[in-house]
Order: sequence, then C-alpha cells, then structure tokens
Amino acid sequence: MRLHHLTVTAFGPFATTHHIDFDQLASHGLYLLHGPTGAGKTSLLDAVCYALYGSVPGARQSSSVSLRSDHADSATRTEVVLDLTLGGRRLEITRRPEQERPKKRGAGTTRDKAATLLRERHPTTHGWQSLSNSHQETGEELTRLLGMNRDQFCQVVLLPQGDFARFLRAPAEDRAKLLGRLFDTRRFGAAETHLAEQRATAAERVRTADERLLATAHRIDQAAGPPAGRDTAGHPAPGDPHLAESILVHAAHARCTARERRDIAALALRTAETAHADTQTHHADTQELARLQTRHAEARARADLLDAQRPERDATRTRLTRARAADTVTPALALRHAAEAEHRAAAAAERHARAPLPAELAEAPAAHLADRERAAGQRLGALAAAHRAEQRARHLTAELARLDTEAVADEELQRAAARNLDRWPTTHEALRQRLHHAQQALTQAAQIAQHLDTAQRRLAAAGRRDDLARDIHTADRDLLAAREQAADAYAHWLDLKERRLHQQAAELALGLTPGHPCAVCGATEHPRPARPTADHVDPGTEDAALPAPQEAERRRADTEQRLAAARAAHTAATAEAGDDPRDDLAAAVHELRTAHGTAQARAADEPAARRALDDAERGHADLVARTQEAQRRAAARASRRDALDAERAALHADLDHTPDGTPGLAERVAALTRHTEELAAATAAARTAEETAQRLKQADDRLADAAYRAGFGTPQAAADATLPPDEQQRLQKRLDAWHAEETGLAATLADPRITAAAAQPPADPAAAQTGLDTATRRLRAASAADTAARARCADLDTLSAQAAAEAARLAPLRTHLTRVTRLAGLVAGTSPENDYRMRLETYVLAARLEQVAAVATTRLHRMSAGRYTLVHTDARAAGRARSGLGLHVVDAWTGRARDTATLSGGESFFVSLALALGLADVVAQEAGGQRLDTLFIDEGFGSLDEQSLDEVLDVLDALREHDRSVAIVSHVPDLRARIPAQLEVLKTRHGSTVRHHTAPRSP
Repeated sequence: MRLHHLTVTAFGPFATTHHIDFDQLASHGLYLLHGPTGAGKTSLLDAVCYALYGSVPGARQSSSVSLRSDHADSATRTEVVLDLTLGGRRLEITRRPEQERPKKRGAGTTRDKAATLLRERHPTTHGWQSLSNSHQETGEELTRLLGMNRDQFCQVVLLPQGDFARFLRAPAEDRAKLLGRLFDTRRFGAAETHLAEQRATAAERVRTADERLLATAHRIDQAAGPPAGRDTAGHPAPGDPHLAESILVHAAHARCTARERRDIAALALRTAETAHADTQTHHADTQELARLQTRHAEARARADLLDAQRPERDATRTRLTRARAADTVTPALALRHAAEAEHRAAAAAERHARAPLPAELAEAPAAHLADRERAAGQRLGALAAAHRAEQRARHLTAELARLDTEAVADEELQRAAARNLDRWPTTHEALRQRLHHAQQALTQAAQIAQHLDTAQRRLAAAGRRDDLARDIHTADRDLLAAREQAADAYAHWLDLKERRLHQQAAELALGLTPGHPCAVCGATEHPRPARPTADHVDPGTEDAALPAPQEAERRRADTEQRLAAARAAHTAATAEAGDDPRDDLAAAVHELRTAHGTAQARAADEPAARRALDDAERGHADLVARTQEAQRRAAARASRRDALDAERAALHADLDHTPDGTPGLAERVAALTRHTEELAAATAAARTAEETAQRLKQADDRLADAAYRAGFGTPQAAADATLPPDEQQRLQKRLDAWHAEETGLAATLADPRITAAAAQPPADPAAAQTGLDTATRRLRAASAADTAARARCADLDTLSAQAAAEAARLAPLRTHLTRVTRLAGLVAGTSPENDYRMRLETYVLAARLEQVAAVATTRLHRMSAGRYTLVHTDARAAGRARSGLGLHVVDAWTGRARDTATLSGGESFFVSLALALGLADVVAQEAGGQRLDTLFIDEGFGSLDEQSLDEVLDVLDALREHDRSVAIVSHVPDLRARIPAQLEVLKTRHGSTVRHHTAPRSP
C-alpha cells in the first residue's frame, strides 16, 4: 500500500481545502510531520483512516458530524479524497460525512446524507473509472485489498508509540486484549465456550441417565410386590457415582426373594399335576379313540371323491406343461413384435420423407439420395454469396432512405422548437401559479380532515349511545324473566328432593332380599316393607331435574353480565359523543364532508400540476438538447450519405457481373435450401427403413428356431400355448393341492392306529370330560399361583437386565463427562493440570507474541547497539494472574533478563518502537502479506539522547529499502534539522493550514 495524495476540505481543524503530496514527501524516504500541539497532525492521520474505513481511530470515534471543521464556511462541504496504490491498483476514495448545509431555497438548513465514491485509474488511458458509490461495497472492496480491519491498520500503519509503551508495562489481560484485537483469535475463545457447553450437555445426559435408572428401580420395587419391594428413597440421588451399584444390589435381592416364592408355588403345582395326570390320561385315551374313528370315516369319503376327479387332474397337468414350454419362446415373440413395430414406423417415416421428392426419386436407394443431396449443397453455396451481396445493396438503399427521413424530421423539429421556446416564459409562469393554488387547497383539506375525523367519531359514538340505550332496556326485561325462570326451576327441584326424602323408606325397601340383612337394622326377615306411592320420586328423576335450575342460573348470570357490559359501553359512548342529538351531529358531519370534498377537489390537481410543471421543465430542457443534437446530426448525415452511395454503387457493379443474375435470387436460394433439406431427410429415413427391415428378418429367424427347440411346430402354436404367470401359478397350486391331499389320505388309511380304532366300539368322551373338568379346576388354581410367581421372576429378570444395560450405558457417559470436564478446565485455564493457568486463546496469542518478539529483536539490536534483546516468557505468574504473555529484555552488558517495566523512558521508547515495527510486520503477514510502503510513527522521540536518536533514525532509514517511506510525527526540534523532507501543520484563529518544505540537513 502506497499513499500518493490526500485532499481534506472542512475536516477537523482545516477550514478550507488542503492538499498533501505524499509522493513528493516519500521521494526522500523519511519525512517529518510536525507542528504545534492541536494544529492537526493527528487529524491528517484521521483523514487517511476515515477515507479507508469510513471512521476515525480509537477514542476519537464519534458521530459523523464531529468530523466537520468548526472554522469552515457553512456552504463548504466536508470532504476527504485519498489517492493511493493498493494491491497493484491505483484507486481514489472520496468520502463525505453526513452534515448540515443551507437550503438552496428559503431559510434554514437541510441534512445531506453521507456519500462515498470509489474510482480506479485505467493503466493505459490514465483516466478515472467509477467503481462504486455504495458505502458497503466500497468498504468490502477496500477491506479485501487491505487484508486487515481498522484496528489492525491503525496499529500496523499508524504506529502509536504511546500504546506500545503502555503495552510493555501492561498486565497479561491487557496485552491479551490488544493482541486478540489484532490477530482475531475469537475462534479459540469460541472453542473454550464450545467445550464449556459440551461439559454442561454431558452433565445433563448423565443426570438424565441416572433418573432413567432410578425409574427402573421404582419398577423393580413394583414388580417385586410386598414384602420384597422396598421404598427407593434410600437410593443415592441422581448424579451420585454409587447410584448404579446400589440399584443393581437391590435388584439382585429382589430376584432372590422372587425365586423362593416361585419354588414354593412350583411344588404346589406338581402336586396338583400328579392328581390331574391320571384323569387326563383316561380322558386323552377316550378323546384319541373318538378322534381316530372320526378321522377314518372322513378319509374314506374324501378318497372316493378324489378318484372321481382324476381325468380333470391329467388335463390340467398337460396344459401347464405346454405353457411352461411356451415360456421359453416368449422373449423371441416379444423381440419379433418390437422389430415389426419399429419397421412399420420406419417405413411410414420413409414414405413421409419421400413424398416431397420428384417421381424419379420415389424408389431410389439411400446412396443415390445422398449423392443428390451433396450436389444440391454445392449449388446452394454458389448462390449464397450473390444473395448476401443483393441483401446488402437493399440494406444500403433502406439506410439512405432513412437518412432522408431523418433530415426532414430534424428540420421540422428545429422549426417546432423555435416556436415552443418563444412561448416558454408565459407557459412556465402559468404552471407555477396552478401548482401554488393546488398546494393551498391541499393544506386547507388537511385542516378540515382533522375536524371531520373528530366529528365522525362523535357521530359514531352517538349512534352507539342510542343503540346501547335500547339494548339496556331489553337486557333489563330479559334479566327479570331469567330470574323468574331460575327461581321456578330451583323450586321444582327442591320439591322433588323433599318428596324423595319423605319416601326414603320405600326406596330402601326396594333393595331388600329375603335372607339378606337389612342395611338399616340388620334383620334378615322383612315382614312389612314399605311400598312406593303413585307420586314416588326415584334418584334418577331427582338427578334429571337438577340441570334445569343450573342452566337457568347460568342464563341469569349471562344476562347480568351482558347488561353490565351494555351499561359500561353506554357510559363510554356518552362520554365520547356528549349529550348532542344524533341528528345535529350528522348535520355537522355532512357540512364538514361537503367542505372537505370541495377542498380535496381543488387539491386533487396538485399532483397533476406538479407533474405538469416538472414535465414542462424537463420538456424545455429536452427540447433545447434535441435542437442542439439535431444540428449535430445534420452535419454527420452528409458524410454518412456519401459513404453509403459509394458502397451501393460498388455492389451494383458486382451484381451486374453475376452469371445467374439477381432477379429471383432469394427465391432460388430458398427453394434450393428446401430441396437440400428434403433430400437429407429422405436419405436418413431410407437408411433407417433398411436397418429395421434387416432387424425384422433376424427376429423372424430367432422366433422360428426358439419354437422348434421348445417342441412346437409353428410359432403360432407356441403363442397359443402361452399362459400368464398367475394362471400357471394357479394351476400348479391346484395340482399340488390334489397331490398333497391324495398323499395325506393314503397315509391316514394306512395308519395302523386308525385301522385298529375303526375296529373298536364307538368311544364315549362325555363321561371322561366330566372327571377331567373337576381335576382341571384344582390344577388351574395351582397353575395360576405358579404363573404369577414365574411372571414376577421374569419381570424382575427383565428389569434387572434393563437396569444392568442402563448402568452399562451410563458408564461411558460418566467417562465422557469426566473427560470433557477435564478438557474444558484445561482449555479454560482452571484445571490443576494447567500449570500456567493459560487459556487456549492466551496460548495462541503467546505464540504470536513470541513471533513478534523475534522480529522486533532484529531492529532492537541496531537501535541499542547490540545491547538489548526482546524475549517472550511463559513463566508462571504470581497469584491468580494468567501466564503466557510475559516480555523480558535481556541486557548483554549484564547478561541478565529484565522486566520491561524497569526500562527507562528512552529505553522504553526504542524497545516499544521495535515492538511496534515487529508487530506491524507480523500482522501484515498474518493479514495476507499486503505490502505496506507507507508507515506513520507518532511521537516518543523526545525521550532519546543524541546517540540513541541517531541509531533509531538509522533503523527507520533502513525501512526505505525497496522503495518504502516512513513518516515521523513529532515535536522534537532536533528532528527538523536531521530530516530534510517535512510537512508542517500551522494553526491560526481561522483554522489550520499545511506547508511542504525541505529543511537543511545537519552535518
């Protein structure tokens, strides 16, 4: 980055426009910016920063208005223009802050918005080309080219020595803030935050898993039942590392108790099973004999039916065999049908393509059509050139005619413009008066509208007031009726309730049963129970009558609420409308509407009047411009016409020598083009038809061969034998069913047990069933107890396994929590394992500081004549302070390291200067390696002795290598004699000024 020129106008202490030629100053490499305190040296640096970033550095930031000079004239606008080379591109940046200026018409001021303009100088024409007038686009482009933000720029290019002197003595936290702002280490801070969030998330997951495990323990207690289950309040709370162990021990105890109960129930079940077994054996033998006898009879009848269906089975088997053989021919059939359809389509396309051709080409082969197509193409090329020349000649003739038409139109335009310009003053004044009258009517309409709005609100409120008065009267009448209905319904319900209480004895007597005790006296005999009377009320009647008074009471309450709301609304409407009658208010509204409509009608002409005035002014300006433009066109038209006449004559001469002549040339080219396209389409269609015919013949051959191999005499026979897959599947299922049934019946009739059972007397299973039912009831009771015991064991085994699985899943979560907690504490610097209590972001900044110290030491050696070396130290800080950002200076004279806080004023200056230059180099490299050809060093030289000043100036002078310039901002008088190139800032009562001059260099 190199600065060339800076222009400031009404900026800071500068009341007028001042130019700073950085190229002239930079030609000396090292130059001095000096002047009295408050003259505006720093304001020039602010102007550079404002041009690049739209704001000034650090604590000098404020609103944009504060940038304006208090000495400037009110008509002079504040502006900063910076010309610089950035990234190999010559750019010019113009910025104007938001500011007040006098109005162009009338008294007072108006506010101009902030403006930005970015221009680039063309490398060959050296003209300026506008790139953008957007604040955002300009800022993004400059930031991209600079590669650093404003803070980095102010720290790297505008080297503030006071900041670095404080940096040398600052604690680690303050150093971290500056370095973090320059190197943008927010991502490492984000990593610390992310790990802290991970730690919280892991802790929440462990707590959730603990709660889930504790819920499983509750289910274990419920499954174990009394007295094995116990209250889980004795378990550790969620988060306790011994929770899983406690719950697993409790589950094991519950399982042992449940198994003991299961063994007792199993012994009782075996006893019942032994008693049940003998009865069941007899019952089973009887049932089995009856089943075998029935099965023999059914099998015999079904076997006779299958013998009658044998011819149908043989026909089905033959049909299925032929269908499966035909399946091998199906692909060839499909291929032949596809080839036939393709050939028919190709033949139809060929007939369509040959239709436009002459009769002698109707049956011509494809090769002959291709030859004819090539010949037609050659003839078409010969005619195309002549056709283009003919078209150009016609175009030139049309162009000449257009020029004649334009000449006539321009002459008429100039005559009409002269007449309109004569009438312009009168027309302009009439339009201005029209606009003035319309604006007055618009103001009057706005005032009437305010009164009309108030009157309309009062009229609407009066309407609501009168309507609500009627609603209140109706609501009073409805409330009285609702109260009467509620009282009647409640009295009816109380009457029913009282009658039921009087007949309570009859109601109790209806529930008496001989032999069962009375609910009142306990007697089992009931000699004279009470009888219900004709008007007896049962509980159902009483309950059915209760909703009626409740509903009536709800309607009464709703009516009261509606009446209260109507009265409140009536009071509000009366307060808004007043006591004026509605008709009087309506008349007032009508009168205001009439006046408003009249004013609006007059004001409606304001947009049209404004447009008419604007259109007339634009039309007048446009008319003047068009008149001038018509005069310029007339001069250019003459030379254009001569050139077109000459070109048309040459084309006509060429067309006269064309062998085929020009008449009908376009028609011949179009006809020959169509003929060539028709030949090309016919050739392609003929070739396609020949190819499809060959494929159809091949498909016929494959089909005949496939039918022969499948055992069919003709392809049609194979097609007739084809069956769909679902039909084949259905036939196969029928055959399989027949075969399976026949095999099963044969096995059944051959079974010796069934044969022997058929020879015995019929069995009687009813008697055996009666004995079995009695034994089964006893067994069922024992089995239920055993099943409950086994289910309890199974549930406990399942829940115990679930608890073990949840404990196993909990273990890695606890391990992960431990690991994340340890890592988060280590990164945050709070872990005991972090010996230096160094955060991750501080660690990264320490690496950057070490790099800066190494670069700064190179210049510090020269400034201190080899005495001092700046080193980074990560020694552990005392107390609770963070470590890792320490700086020491090694003194070669003593061989010992000193803290930077012990440096004297002069030593602090050149150490901080070396640190600033080193930091500038590292930040520039970190920001993308942007070359910095211009540096500003602000103050601090007054603390140096003569020898140290010479050494510092030698180092700064060395920065001039590779065409680099350095500006020193200082009050030191000795520097004015040492540095010849100077920019002096002078302050006066009317604002500061700048002056370039070259001071004599001291010997």
